[in-house]
Amino acid sequence: MNEFINFDEISRKTWQNLYKTSLTPLTSEELDAVRSLNDEISLQDVSDVYLPLVHLLRLYKKDLEDMSFTKGLFLQKIVKTPPLIIGISGSVAVGKSTTARLLQLLLSRAFRNTTVELVTTDGFLYSNKELEKRGILDQKGFPESYDMEALLDFLYKIKSGQDAKIPVYSHEFYDIVEDEWQAISTPDILIVEGINVLQNPNNDLLYISDFYDFSIYVDADEKLIEKWFRERFNSLLKLAKNEPDNFYHQFTKIPEAELEALISETWEKINLRNLREFIKPTRSRAEIIIHKSDKHYIDKLYLKKY
Repeated sequence: MNEFINFDEISRKTWQNLYKTSLTPLTSEELDAVRSLNDEISLQDVSDVYLPLVHLLRLYKKDLEDMSFTKGLFLQKIVKTPPLIIGISGSVAVGKSTTARLLQLLLSRAFRNTTVELVTTDGFLYSNKELEKRGILDQKGFPESYDMEALLDFLYKIKSGQDAKIPVYSHEFYDIVEDEWQAISTPDILIVEGINVLQNPNNDLLYISDFYDFSIYVDADEKLIEKWFRERFNSLLKLAKNEPDNFYHQFTKIPEAELEALISETWEKINLRNLREFIKPTRSRAEIIIHKSDKHYIDKLYLKKY
């Protein structure tokens, strides 16, 4: 069965012509500021891919506002438009963080009088201490390592117009930061980014997908993702070389052959397995799939038909 049967495949050339503008609303410096480690992206990508995507999101936002207005007419009262919630998923090292931060910046420019917030689901990981207690520290990043009920509760509060807060996760220390929180106060648009964004918890009443108005899956061939994962790991080692408190510093002392074996084992037993068993199977739930080829070049997109 064709796994893309419910999607229209759109080439980059066709996609870029769906919304034409001569103005790129950000500079090279601003783009570099949101670019993730080892992620290659250009202002041309912004014009060709992301500006048409922002235009599509503008239509979704308008549809959400119209629906609230229609409900208000029916109920004969003012119905507040709920926040537009956008989910962004994909494998480790595929570049979804860049996509999330770039969209936040572009949407903030497109909707001048709106609040656009961004959260990552890393904040819903159990602490390393809790993972050790449960005996699943070696499965960090797998579905069972996240407090999915807390993520559901957070999304419910935001969609209901309530303030909410989530724990802060540090990639430098590879753990939840104790007593540190990210506060989110009634945003107009919320972007939720993470490998588990399209996964469902064991809850018969609520599904994460119930809260998303639009969802994105960033995709690429497994061999390319492995290459990007290795490049990113080595870049993190360089950054941690002179930082003893950094989680990755411990790996800078390992002999090269042993380090290579560790990277290969981490990819095969954790990231690749997680991708195949839990992340990639959620790809068909996305509204749009952004497909990347070599050097993170976006060559085509898949837009869901229905």
